[in-house]
Amino acid sequence: MEQALQEAKAVAKNMRKNILVMTNRAKGGHPGGCLSATDILAVLYKCYMRVDPKNPRWPGRDYFFLSKGHAVPAHYAVLIETGFLSKDELKDFREIEGRLPAYPSCEITPGIDMSSGSLGQGLSVANGTALAAKLNGTDQRAYVMLGDGELHEGQVWEAMMTAAHFKLNNVCAIVDYNKLQLDGSLDEVKTLGDLRAKWDSFGWHTIEIDGHDYEQIYNAFAEAIAFKDGPTAIIAHTIKGKGVSFMEDEVGWHAAAPSDEQLQIALKELS
Repeated sequence: MEQALQEAKAVAKNMRKNILVMTNRAKGGHPGGCLSATDILAVLYKCYMRVDPKNPRWPGRDYFFLSKGHAVPAHYAVLIETGFLSKDELKDFREIEGRLPAYPSCEITPGIDMSSGSLGQGLSVANGTALAAKLNGTDQRAYVMLGDGELHEGQVWEAMMTAAHFKLNNVCAIVDYNKLQLDGSLDEVKTLGDLRAKWDSFGWHTIEIDGHDYEQIYNAFAEAIAFKDGPTAIIAHTIKGKGVSFMEDEVGWHAAAPSDEQLQIALKELS
């Protein structure tokens, strides 16, 4: 495990750099929520996801759905690190002719299994995928990452009920709980209250972790796989803009791109 986590940390460092380069070049993007999700994605892809970059549509693969689609630079960054995309494609983020559109597209980008952007839909897709795997008799898993502000969408709660009803133990929902959204503090916009108690009450196995602690992330995914009585939710407490001092816990970086000068400062911090 220790070697795998060290490799995941190296992956995450490269991911953060590439997220910043992408958003700087495009003069747009959502770096704050990308950086909060980076460590989770690095561990998931490095240690758990059964995928084949040489055959992205391999029928036996596990699935990852980025329901908070605005954080797609983080997904592109981990796909670069795992061989689905080349680093040369960083320059194509948000370019019409490239394979890295502003929001995920399963028709354009290898390694993307769900087109998203409109919030609240990813858990429903994960449920359908997981149910299909059970009907087909396979052990494939469906992972889905949700933003905390996204939990204001009613469809999420309907999907939570559905997953519990069908005892979809091959579904793992990850909440990137950085507590900031476009309009400000999550608690100011609409508080989620006791979030763990809510997931528990819907019949989920709920795990609460520090979303930047690699051992906790690793153990949470292992626990989710081992739990057989229903779906698992991982509530990951994270920091928006994690890894770059002037971005951390600042709501203004939800959708702002770093300037050339800010990019150099950030890259120096990450070196």
